[in-house]
Amino acid sequence: MRLDKFLKSSRLVKRRTLAKEVCDQGRVEINGRPAKAGTAVAVGDEVAVRFGNRTLRVRVESLKETTRKSEAGELYTVLEQTSKVRTDETGS
Repeated sequence: MRLDKFLKSSRLVKRRTLAKEVCDQGRVEINGRPAKAGTAVAVGDEVAVRFGNRTLRVRVESLKETTRKSEAGELYTVLEQTSKVRTDETGS
């Protein structure tokens, strides 16, 4: 399955066009390597997505072309969720 389609069907990204843009910007990695929208995703792969100052790393558990909202969370397991805290240099 294509990476952009997986991101959409798993509901990690709302729309497939947005998933493609995120991939093209170099904000998605599969198994530690930068991935394009057309990169093949397989069960067991680790996918990391950067959303602004938040990074989400998941393991692919299942691949389905279409899913219901209630089933989307079954397609992956969250391994790590990090966010960079922005510090204000002025101290105010």
